[in-house]
Amino acid sequence: MKRFFDWFNNLYPVWLVGLATVAFFWPSTMIWFDKPWIFWSLAASMLGMGLTLNPSDFKAVARVPGAVVLGFGAQYTLMPLCGWLVATVLRLEPGLAVGIILVASCPGGMASNMISYLARANVALSVILTMASTVMAFFFTPMWTSLLAGNRVPVDVLGMCLSALQLTVAPVALGVLIRWKLPRTADRIGACGPTVAVLAFTLVTGGIVAASAEAIRASFFSLVLAAAMLHLIGFFVGYVVTKVFRYPESVARTVSIEVGMQNGGLAAALAKQHFAAMPLAAAGAVFSGVMQNIVGGFVAAWWKRRKPDA
Repeated sequence: MKRFFDWFNNLYPVWLVGLATVAFFWPSTMIWFDKPWIFWSLAASMLGMGLTLNPSDFKAVARVPGAVVLGFGAQYTLMPLCGWLVATVLRLEPGLAVGIILVASCPGGMASNMISYLARANVALSVILTMASTVMAFFFTPMWTSLLAGNRVPVDVLGMCLSALQLTVAPVALGVLIRWKLPRTADRIGACGPTVAVLAFTLVTGGIVAASAEAIRASFFSLVLAAAMLHLIGFFVGYVVTKVFRYPESVARTVSIEVGMQNGGLAAALAKQHFAAMPLAAAGAVFSGVMQNIVGGFVAAWWKRRKPDA
């Protein structure tokens, strides 16, 4: 059974792209996978990750505060500038440019925690970076969007913090608690953690594509190119900068993932609320969320086969 699960998990990019394609051409197949399903599937995946963590893992992160500062700084400097660069180089029309810049200016997405888990990165560091960037999004997201896109975007920081607590901190903390108090139970349940994460991400991606199929179809090639460039550059820059500062491989992978993956759901909600006259802004944000899962899936599959040195 373990061999089957390993085989299934290693083909994560295949399942992701396959279901996204089905959802795009036949939205009715995945339109049912909406907000409640997304919530509980992500929470279950976060619980699975928490079951693999020990309190000592978080103490280890505290010993490298520089990695937290570096990851946070890269998240809110390099990535927004990457978004502006992509929009400028590709000469995107205003709506799509706003969407791409808005995504790049958002905090790290909770999906990054699961990709870090699958990629053998530092999950504890990933969770801390996601929380830190989410808490400070009320300032940095509108600042960068206003500076780079010419519009100020207010952010519901309380709602974002509550969402992060529900979907990231609470289930991970529960998993750590179970690992601490009931290690044998954690071993039995946690064995399915990677497979649950693969299923969750695949289904979430299918649901997002199905719900936005028409908007995606209207500007498909521009969306693909812009979103792919944004996230590929983000992954690359995050990794290189961390290596320049001579951090270990596990930290470099984590910062790369945190910089390359954004909260696309938040960006889509803000675009619909504040840029209603620009439908491509929301479409760009949604499709960026799909593209980062695809790019992240391939990155996770690559790194999963290569154990980090530290």
